[in-house]
Amino acid sequence: MAEGSAPAVPSSEVLEWPKKDKRRFLHAVYRVGDLERTIKFYTECFGMKVLRKRDVPEEKYSNAFLGFGPEESHFVVELTYNYGVDKYDIGTGFGHFAIATPDVYKLVEKIKAKGGTVTREPGPVKGGSTVIAFVKDPDGYLFEILERESTPEPLCQVMLRVGDLERSIKFYEKALGMQVVKKVDRPEQKYTIAMMGYAPEKETIVLELTYNYGVTEYTKGNAYAQVAISTDDVYKSAEVVNLVTQELGGKITRQPGPIPGLNTKITSFLDPDGWKTVLVDYQDFLKELGSSK
Repeated sequence: MAEGSAPAVPSSEVLEWPKKDKRRFLHAVYRVGDLERTIKFYTECFGMKVLRKRDVPEEKYSNAFLGFGPEESHFVVELTYNYGVDKYDIGTGFGHFAIATPDVYKLVEKIKAKGGTVTREPGPVKGGSTVIAFVKDPDGYLFEILERESTPEPLCQVMLRVGDLERSIKFYEKALGMQVVKKVDRPEQKYTIAMMGYAPEKETIVLELTYNYGVTEYTKGNAYAQVAISTDDVYKSAEVVNLVTQELGGKITRQPGPIPGLNTKITSFLDPDGWKTVLVDYQDFLKELGSSK
């Protein structure tokens, strides 16, 4: 070892960090072809509120953050509009978002009245009693509407399809400190799902990973971008991700550090299927929120 250099931290110790870190889902980022049209649909049909907007003309894009409560305590959507681009390819890998509501029938009626497209009428889920429905937003993103008497987190799922469920579970457990909060195998429909998150399914947002029997690859398209998750230390978190990608696949796409001009520290990476996650320094995130108000 070179004189004066710090001793290397054993990898087993590095991998303990996600269990100690305080993490929560912050937002899902995706692209839309007409920002005002989507804002109108989400506020009038789903009952979301516009939380903040920003326009970055030098980079030729605008953002809008919408959700069911303040960003300090709720998972929200970050819509991106790139100047002059009115259409995107969602691909075959992205599944849906989900919104929990006490009365699915009532919400779907409201969506229909506003001209929304319903792709599955409300009714009990196959083999169960929970009422669900599916609706499509103006850009073609699917939203599952599911029955839940009450929830602190109405925007409650991001569903992504993966080619090897056990590998994905291991990746999100090790790299991000998530737990499997629910796992369901449906052999008659030839799929298995794993709900991954930081708290019980009905209390929080979960990543719903879906494995369709025999399907190992999907197209990503260029519409859905990523989820953002908070961390107390992007540098330690990136160290963990680096180790896990060496074992299970995936790669770091942005080394940890501040975003130029914003000073919020982030790191980003792809999982073994190519799905992107951004880890955001939580204190920097709160400062960013404060400065935008």
